[in-house]
Amino acid sequence: MNPLYTAEALSTGAGRNGHVTTTSGTISLDLATPKAMGGSGGGANPEELFAAGYAACFHSALQMVARSQKATLTDTSVGSLVHVLPNGDGGFVLAVTLEVVIPEMAHEQAQALAEAAHKVCPYSNATRGNIEVTINVTDD
Repeated sequence: MNPLYTAEALSTGAGRNGHVTTTSGTISLDLATPKAMGGSGGGANPEELFAAGYAACFHSALQMVARSQKATLTDTSVGSLVHVLPNGDGGFVLAVTLEVVIPEMAHEQAQALAEAAHKVCPYSNATRGNIEVTINVTDD
């Protein structure tokens, strides 16, 4: 299958305390391990980048599903919390909480839209069965 798009990034330096760039040139930033994980903080980290990507991708999927169902969305937002958890074997796993805000819509319809978006979102499909993803839908 031919990809529709390929993003390319390069990490240099010391991984979590290094630098990342994209070939498009739109991202070029220093990384720093969060204080909560024993680092100095003060820079972006891989989990923040993943959270930003997942939030934006899921939000687009939500809008796409709404258009296909002829549902009107106004002032929606998607927040993504990426949690780093110990796995019990000395390593770590990720878990995600998506906070989907769909004002001015019945909760049942908003929940159904979020569940439909979860089926088509590339991030959701990539993580399904690999990490726990919780979706919380609210109207505020």
